[in-house]
Amino acid sequence: MAITTTLFPGRYLQGVGAMKTVGKEALRFGDNALLIVDPYILKNVFSGVRPLVEKSVALHVEQFGGECSDEEIERLSEICKRNGCNVVIGMGGGKTLDTAKATAFSLRLPVVIVPTTASTDAPCSALAVIYTKEGQFKRYLPLPQNPNLVLVDTEVIANAPVRFLIAGMGDALSTYFEAESCHQKYAPNMSGNVGSFTAYALARLCFDTLMEYGPAAKIACETKVVTPALERIVEANTLLSGLGFESGGLAAAHALHNGLTVLEDTHEYYHGEKVAYGTLASLFLTDKPMHTIDRVYTFCEIVGLPTTLSGIGLSKVSDAELMKAAEAACAEGETIYNEPVPVSPEAAFNSLKAADAYGRQRKLMQH
Repeated sequence: MAITTTLFPGRYLQGVGAMKTVGKEALRFGDNALLIVDPYILKNVFSGVRPLVEKSVALHVEQFGGECSDEEIERLSEICKRNGCNVVIGMGGGKTLDTAKATAFSLRLPVVIVPTTASTDAPCSALAVIYTKEGQFKRYLPLPQNPNLVLVDTEVIANAPVRFLIAGMGDALSTYFEAESCHQKYAPNMSGNVGSFTAYALARLCFDTLMEYGPAAKIACETKVVTPALERIVEANTLLSGLGFESGGLAAAHALHNGLTVLEDTHEYYHGEKVAYGTLASLFLTDKPMHTIDRVYTFCEIVGLPTTLSGIGLSKVSDAELMKAAEAACAEGETIYNEPVPVSPEAAFNSLKAADAYGRQRKLMQH
């Protein structure tokens, strides 16, 4: 019997007004904080609660530079050391949060993660995705532990553009399929051990929650209100998907996403949008039954996730370019090899093409 590992953040807080408690909660870990924050969030969201946070901790605020790159991590680490900070707070989207995690890791400091969108499952994970300064995927950075605290204010999420929530559903959509592939193959999760039954069950719960509450949550976010459906989807996108991917494992969908990032035209699209397309392609790669494929396509169409290559900026992509993406998806060490089926660049290319053809066919039938 294999050793299993399940990975969790230290604490998870979610609800309306949670951001007001950032200072009080951060004080559990340190009293002198470096806050790495998106410029927009700093000006439009955090400004209202900043005095409340500063009642609890000393605060050194630094705007995020835009890419989770080695250069940005080094820059922020120097600022942190210069100011004698003993806790790092990351506030913003996925790349801001990954940068905060990586900065805290480089200095062996605790980290508090405050996502202001529900656009990826990055917040809870002991992982940072490192990109080049130009935005191309570079490597995964495994971290020795998950964030000490993840704090999610659903009122902030509800007031963010709905595209972020939809992208988060795209990222979460891959969770069950990738975890199930790892389960079938006894492939390792992000810890290097196999996942637990808890992890696989949470991955399934993530999928079921998306299918049941995704459309209603989208409506709530479009209306800028917090409803029980929105709370459920924020939790699915952030906590369930985070636990599911990290403790269940990754497979083709994220590898295909990584491959697609070598094509510059995809860079303006969100991580979750590309992962959603990678998920659709993975359904063909792994020979899923048509009723499953149709269910996932229907969900994507209802909530507004891409179902064709044109939906991620590749309307004019050549076969040669798409093969480059397929080859990158099949690079040595990529998670596509966690699939319980034979994998090759040709098979990855064929699945990317098949997903596009089926998506276009469905669009034609709907019109």
